[in-house]
Amino acid sequence: MDSSLSENIKYLRVQNGLNQVDLAKRLNVTKQCVSNWENDNVLPSVSMLNQIADFFGVSTDRLLGREAGERLDLSGLSDEQITHIRLLVKDLRAANRK
Repeated sequence: MDSSLSENIKYLRVQNGLNQVDLAKRLNVTKQCVSNWENDNVLPSVSMLNQIADFFGVSTDRLLGREAGERLDLSGLSDEQITHIRLLVKDLRAANRK
Protein backbone atom coordinates (compact mmCIF):
# COMPACT_ATOMS: atom_id res chain seq x y z
CA MET A 1 0.00 0.00 0.00
CA ASP A 2 2.15 2.86 -1.27
CA SER A 3 -0.20 4.42 -3.79
CA SER A 4 -2.46 7.43 -3.76
CA LEU A 5 -4.87 8.27 -0.97
CA SER A 6 -7.85 7.19 -3.07
CA GLU A 7 -6.26 3.82 -3.87
CA ASN A 8 -5.25 3.28 -0.25
CA ILE A 9 -8.73 3.99 1.09
CA LYS A 10 -10.22 1.50 -1.37
CA TYR A 11 -7.51 -1.07 -0.65
CA LEU A 12 -8.07 -0.88 3.10
CA ARG A 13 -11.84 -0.98 2.71
CA VAL A 14 -11.70 -4.09 0.54
CA GLN A 15 -9.06 -5.76 2.76
CA ASN A 16 -11.42 -5.29 5.70
CA GLY A 17 -14.36 -6.81 3.83
CA LEU A 18 -16.36 -3.61 3.70
CA ASN A 19 -18.37 -2.12 0.87
CA GLN A 20 -18.69 1.64 0.46
CA VAL A 21 -21.98 1.75 2.37
CA ASP A 22 -20.47 -0.14 5.32
CA LEU A 23 -17.48 2.20 5.52
CA ALA A 24 -19.71 5.24 5.19
CA LYS A 25 -21.85 4.08 8.11
CA ARG A 26 -18.79 3.39 10.27
CA LEU A 27 -17.38 6.87 9.57
CA ASN A 28 -20.79 8.58 9.78
CA VAL A 29 -20.62 9.94 6.24
CA THR A 30 -22.57 9.20 3.07
CA LYS A 31 -21.73 6.47 0.58
CA GLN A 32 -21.19 9.30 -1.92
CA CYS A 33 -18.36 10.68 0.27
CA VAL A 34 -16.57 7.33 0.22
CA SER A 35 -17.12 7.02 -3.52
CA ASN A 36 -15.75 10.51 -4.10
CA TRP A 37 -12.64 9.76 -2.01
CA GLU A 38 -12.00 6.50 -3.84
CA ASN A 39 -12.52 8.08 -7.28
CA ASP A 40 -10.19 10.96 -6.40
CA ASN A 41 -12.98 13.51 -6.89
CA VAL A 42 -12.79 14.97 -3.37
CA LEU A 43 -10.23 14.78 -0.60
CA PRO A 44 -11.35 14.05 2.96
CA SER A 45 -10.87 16.86 5.47
CA VAL A 46 -7.90 16.66 7.82
CA SER A 47 -10.12 15.56 10.69
CA MET A 48 -11.76 12.90 8.48
CA LEU A 49 -8.33 11.75 7.31
CA ASN A 50 -7.45 11.15 10.96
CA GLN A 51 -10.72 9.27 11.50
CA ILE A 52 -10.09 7.06 8.47
CA ALA A 53 -6.54 6.31 9.61
CA ASP A 54 -7.73 5.51 13.14
CA PHE A 55 -10.53 3.32 11.84
CA PHE A 56 -8.14 1.21 9.77
CA GLY A 57 -5.37 1.29 12.38
CA VAL A 58 -2.80 2.95 10.13
CA SER A 59 -0.94 6.24 10.30
CA THR A 60 -2.03 9.18 8.18
CA ASP A 61 1.35 8.98 6.44
CA ARG A 62 0.57 5.38 5.53
CA LEU A 63 -2.88 6.36 4.30
CA LEU A 64 -1.34 9.11 2.18
CA GLY A 65 1.19 6.69 0.71
CA ARG A 66 4.16 8.35 2.44
CA GLU A 67 5.07 5.47 4.73
CA ALA A 68 5.63 1.81 3.89
CA GLY A 69 4.88 -1.15 6.10
CA GLU A 70 1.97 -2.31 8.15
CA ARG A 71 1.22 -1.19 11.69
CA LEU A 72 -0.16 -3.39 14.40
CA ASP A 73 -2.08 -2.18 17.41
CA LEU A 74 -0.28 -3.80 20.33
CA SER A 75 -2.11 -1.89 23.04
CA GLY A 76 -3.31 -4.10 25.86
CA LEU A 77 -0.53 -6.63 25.37
CA SER A 78 2.14 -7.24 27.97
CA ASP A 79 5.78 -6.43 27.32
CA GLU A 80 6.46 -10.14 27.13
CA GLN A 81 3.75 -10.65 24.50
CA ILE A 82 5.09 -7.74 22.45
CA THR A 83 8.58 -9.23 22.62
CA HIS A 84 7.21 -12.54 21.32
CA ILE A 85 5.50 -10.79 18.43
CA ARG A 86 8.70 -8.94 17.52
CA LEU A 87 10.64 -12.22 17.55
CA LEU A 88 8.01 -13.88 15.39
CA VAL A 89 8.20 -11.05 12.84
CA LYS A 90 12.00 -11.25 12.85
CA ASP A 91 11.85 -15.04 12.24
CA LEU A 92 9.32 -14.62 9.42
CA ARG A 93 11.48 -11.99 7.71
CA ALA A 94 14.52 -14.27 7.96
CA ALA A 95 12.53 -17.18 6.48
CA ASN A 96 11.40 -14.99 3.56
CA ARG A 97 15.02 -14.11 2.72
CA LYS A 98 15.91 -17.76 2.18
